[in-house]
Formats: sequence, C-alpha cells, structure tokens
Amino acid sequence: NMTQANSMADVMATTFSIPHNVTGIVILVLAGLVIVGGIKRIAQVTEKLVPFMAIFYVVGGLIILATRLSAIPEAFALIFRHAFTPTAAVGGFAGATVRKAMTLGVARGVFSNEAGLGSAPIAHAMAQTDHPVRQALWGIFEVFADTIVVCSITALSIIVTGAWQSGITGASLTSHAFNLGLPGPGGIIVAIGVFLFAYSTLISWAFYGEKCTEYLLGTSAAKIYRYVFLPFIYVGAVGALEPIWLLADTLNGLMAVPNLIALLALSGVVVRLTKEYFAENS
Repeated sequence: NMTQANSMADVMATTFSIPHNVTGIVILVLAGLVIVGGIKRIAQVTEKLVPFMAIFYVVGGLIILATRLSAIPEAFALIFRHAFTPTAAVGGFAGATVRKAMTLGVARGVFSNEAGLGSAPIAHAMAQTDHPVRQALWGIFEVFADTIVVCSITALSIIVTGAWQSGITGASLTSHAFNLGLPGPGGIIVAIGVFLFAYSTLISWAFYGEKCTEYLLGTSAAKIYRYVFLPFIYVGAVGALEPIWLLADTLNGLMAVPNLIALLALSGVVVRLTKEYFAENS
C-alpha cells in the first residue's frame, strides 16, 4: 500500500500541486471507507473502476503513439541499445548494465502483474467458475494486459516524447511524458489513471492481506489487520520514493520464493487439469 500511495501522492503533487500529506489523508479516508466495509464493498468498487481506468489510460497513450508513429522504431532500438551497452551506468561496464537492466525489469514486471507472487490467486480463488483452468486463463490475460499492453504503452510514450531524458522519476515521469505528448489533458489523464489504478490495487491488496491474516490467526485478527493496514497508506504518501520501492522489491522477492516452490510442487496437478480442460473444450 505504501508504493501505491507514494505514486498517487507523487502524481497529484506534479499535476495539481497538491501536498503529499494532503493526498495521503484523502487516500487513507477513501480507502478506509471501502476496506472497513469488507470484501463485498471492495469487489463493488474495483469492478467499476478497473475497466474505466484501463480504457481511459490506454486511449490517451495510443493517441500519443499515433501522433509519433515514425519515432516508435527508434524507441525500440533505444531500449535495446541502453539495455546491452554501458551507457546506462556511468563508469560501468556492459555486464553491470545488463544485470541492472534485468534486475529492474524483472522487479517492475513482477510488480505490474504480481505473476509468481501468489497474491492475485487469492482473488481468482473467490471467482465463480466451472473449472480452475478457465479462471487461470483470465489470470494469463491479466498479465498480458498489465505488462505487455499498459506498460509498453507507458514506456514507449516516455521514450517517443523525450521525457526519459528529463531526469524525472516515478509516476511524475509518466505524467511529464503525457504532458509533452498531449499538452493540457495529458497530465490530467495520467493523474486520474494513476489515482484509479493505484487506488483499486491498494484496496485489493488490503483484501489479500486480510485473507492471509484470517488463515493464519483467525477471523478476529483479520478485522484488526484492516486498522493496521490503513496508517501505512499515509506513511507511503509522505515517504521518499526510492526507499519505499526498494522495500517493496525486497518483500516481493520474499513472497516469490515460497510461492514458486509451491508452484513447482503443484506442477503435476496443473498439467493434469490443463490437459483435462482442453480435452473437454476442444
């Protein structure tokens, strides 16, 4: 929740000059109203926000790319050049640059779609479906939409507008790119998009944590968890960008290790169910 609150506060400060502490208080209150209401309210909010925010953001990004089609091939070339040459690290060498690019790429990719962390399946497990593989296919689509579509549009928008050379980081960098690509409405599109993306993610993660707490410590502890979760929203909003993201990357890694071991142990079940599903639906 700290990373999401940080992104929201960052883009609100950049776009509308709203102080981080003010955004932090507003997010805390808005999240609290939903989270304290429990899973039904969380589901009601996210099912309405997610389609709207995705379309809103993607359309804005596609307009930027459509007006700069000729710059897209060079953007891809730039990505590969800077991934495999030492230009990204002052005084470094190619190996260090590649290692850093891969480390940051994997960390941000995992963060964008939660693949391998074991958190999103908590929501998928709540779905009404006639076969687990059918729901799993929606999980695959989720990863594709998040990372391949949304993140690629974001990255290309940052490059084709030249915003990547500005020295700005975090959500403010995307806001700056959209402002350059769509002067006027661009920054507003990002601000609203980031706010809705981050807000829906934040309340979804509250649900994940609550279900894990309930499993480990019981129903009464899950209710307490909600009130422990909320203050960290404000801490994230007013905190420094880099330490918060480093903490998140570390904790994500700690989540991935036991989950990937469990996935390996369950691989036989996954293969059997997948063959069974496609045999029935072929």
